[in-house]
Amino acid sequence: MPIRIATLNDVDVISSLAEAIWWPSYRDIIPDEQIALMLQNMYTVEALKEQLLEGITFLLAEENNSAVGFAGFSLIDPKRKLYKIHKLYVLPSQQGKGTGKALITYIAEHCKQQDGLALQLNVNRNNPALSFYQKQGFNIVAEVDIPYYRFFMNDYVMEMSLLK
Repeated sequence: MPIRIATLNDVDVISSLAEAIWWPSYRDIIPDEQIALMLQNMYTVEALKEQLLEGITFLLAEENNSAVGFAGFSLIDPKRKLYKIHKLYVLPSQQGKGTGKALITYIAEHCKQQDGLALQLNVNRNNPALSFYQKQGFNIVAEVDIPYYRFFMNDYVMEMSLLK
């Protein structure tokens, strides 16, 4: 599966993917109002451009020249050489086909090349993706409740060693 680093020219594609992925993925986990707010705050073209300029590397996974998933990651702790996957989303029609695994593998290899020692992510505690991340080698290291406007993000913090 082709995976490439996204550019500013790709933010409209990422924004469209987020809209297509978030509603079916989160409707049974968080309120619709929270989904709408998070999409507005994090996945508009303007918000994505800002994230790119702040140093988040975005990836696009493609099938038949069409984007089917995306991820975003960055170095969050230079002393610990800790990288974080901020976003990893795959179209519902592509889930279970190896796209998410391919994105994680790409990120892990990139981080290893930069001497990264660990990779971290947050996942909602009620998200079925939790078992997927565990199968990829991530372990729960903390449970957090992050205030987000009038909502809370009830997450697990997960880490994977890159020393394998």
